[in-house]
This record gives sequence, structure tokens and C-alpha cells, in this order.
Amino acid sequence: MKNIFRLLAIAILFSSCQEQQKIGFIDNGDVINEYKMKIDVEETYKVKKEVFEKRMDSINRDFQVEVKAFQLAQAKMSQNKAQEKYNELGQKNQQLTQQFQIEQQVMQQAFAKEMDSIISKVDDFVSEYGKANGYTFILGKNEAGSVMYGQEANDLTKTITEALNAEYKPEEKE
Repeated sequence: MKNIFRLLAIAILFSSCQEQQKIGFIDNGDVINEYKMKIDVEETYKVKKEVFEKRMDSINRDFQVEVKAFQLAQAKMSQNKAQEKYNELGQKNQQLTQQFQIEQQVMQQAFAKEMDSIISKVDDFVSEYGKANGYTFILGKNEAGSVMYGQEANDLTKTITEALNAEYKPEEKE
């Protein structure tokens, strides 16, 4: 019986001597969505998109005026001349559509690249924060359910977001 108590006492002693692991979690979506750099990038692309759409609408209106002028003049043209102009307008329409699609795709790819860069910055920041503050793990909470529950005391979302935003300087943008 004494041996059992000694073993139990030794086990308790060893378990109490082990270093406690520090674990926290963040809500990935909240951190990213509240990061000022992401908000600035979204605003920049919103403005670029509006400029693009206004330019596209202006070019499209000019093209529609050209089509209407053709439709009015078509009755006075020979059939060959009308067919030639019709084909020319069709080609122009196709070129404009392709140009708009290419420009839109370039803009979307640039936006996606910047968003990937922001996510990498957040990942790097969280890693450095974890190292600097003695965390063994910082888990990411998301809709997929990697953290289903965590005590509020372990939720670092607000702390990380505030620290990340404090570090961000708008003039860092390229």
C-alpha cells in the first residue's frame, strides 16, 4: 500500500512539474476582414472597378450610337456595303468584348494576388506573435470547424487584429 502511495505521489509530482502548454485560437475570417490593409486594398479595387465600368459603359454607348447610325443608313446602302459594315460592327463588338474581359481578368488576378499576400502577412504575423508570446499552438477557427469551441480567455482574435492593425502603415502599399 505504501508503494502505491509513493508511486502516486511521484506521478503527481512529475505531472505538476511538466510545463503547461499555452494554446490560443483566432477567428481567421474576423482577423482578415478587420485587417486595415485588406480594407484599403478592397477600397482601391472598388475605385478601379468603378473607373473600369464607367469607361466600359462610355465605350459601349459610343458603339451603340455607331450601330444606330448604321441601322438608319442601312436602307440607303447597297446590300454588299451594308453586309460589309454589319460584319465590321460585329468584329468591333467582338474585339470590345474580348478587351473588356481581358482587362477585367487582369484586375481580378491582381486583386487575388494582393489578397494572397495579405493572408500570408497575417499568417506570418500570427506565427511571430505566437513565438514572441510563448504559445505552443495558435489554432484557426473557421466555418470548416477546425476549432469548434474555445474558452473566450483563449480567443486571440481581437488581440491579434489590434496588433496587426497597429503594425500596418498605409504607406507600405506598393
